[in-house]
Amino acid sequence: MPTILLTGATGYIASHTWLALQDAGFKVVGVDDFSNSSPLVLDRLRELGPQAPEFERADVGDAAAMQALFTRRHIDAVVHFAAHKAVGESVQRPLDYYANNLGGLITICRAMQAAGCRRLVFSSSATVYGDPERLPITEDSPLSATNPYGQTKLIGEQILKDLVAADARANGDGAIGPAWQTACLRYFNPVGAHESGRIGEDPGGTPNNLMPYVAQVAIGRRPQLSVFGDDYPTPDGTGVRDYIHVVDLAEGHVAALRRLFDAPGSFTVNLGTGRGHSVLELVRAYAEASGRPVPYQVVPRRPGDVAACYADPSLAASLLGWRAQHDLARMCSDSWRWQSLNPEGFKNP
Repeated sequence: MPTILLTGATGYIASHTWLALQDAGFKVVGVDDFSNSSPLVLDRLRELGPQAPEFERADVGDAAAMQALFTRRHIDAVVHFAAHKAVGESVQRPLDYYANNLGGLITICRAMQAAGCRRLVFSSSATVYGDPERLPITEDSPLSATNPYGQTKLIGEQILKDLVAADARANGDGAIGPAWQTACLRYFNPVGAHESGRIGEDPGGTPNNLMPYVAQVAIGRRPQLSVFGDDYPTPDGTGVRDYIHVVDLAEGHVAALRRLFDAPGSFTVNLGTGRGHSVLELVRAYAEASGRPVPYQVVPRRPGDVAACYADPSLAASLLGWRAQHDLARMCSDSWRWQSLNPEGFKNP
């Protein structure tokens, strides 16, 4: 089976994808610098996976390190996760986000090109749709970004399109070599954890996303949740989002890689459930899953938040044979298992 390089490999989504790839028979090599993850993830992967994790500690933005990695190892495809991902932080530190997210992508693509490895799965985001004009969101919906994080995903997708187009022109002129193939996966809202409770989302500092914040309220680390607005044009007035179980998302990466190996060409797909849930729906579901109260207070809306955002995932179903399998109750119960077994995240091995 092919060897897959995961960048940002000990992060939340990547660690679950690592297990999914191993279960599918792929050989996996991980690279990370632990700037936003814990080395303890590798111990957990060793417990859970069919093979011990192969890992190299390095910064994906370090060109010499990436070149050396591709020289030492034969890599057949890359899944590029490594990126800063906090929307609010990106507004405060735009240069850091552009340098890291785009610089890392360019560096890994240069290393791949030099090694003759031209299959790449790119972690994109539903933030590329900005404030959606219509729902559900299809892949041909208008693109925009309302923050630097979203811009890095939008520009990252464009970089890959330009790379594929340049490669096609070069091969048309008689150049010899494999053509670039890219898969841009537009995630909606990843939540949940591995059913074992051994790996999950462990945000540093104050969580930027809803479910990990709710989890920390349920476990008692935070006193209450702030619900930003209850006057949106939604069934209960709170914002509606498409939450997808991280294990389903990991399987989406497996399906995308299989497509790249089995057929020519590049593609872009949404990875979501196709159903939106409101903030208060999620709060109620989490309280039921945990058996704990989740106190909340309604506060004014945040600038830039949209009323509703959920995917049309039908292209992923037809192109990749992939569909999300887990419902909101399962997302919450798996998240709670992780949170209750690891109340301080990976700080308590």
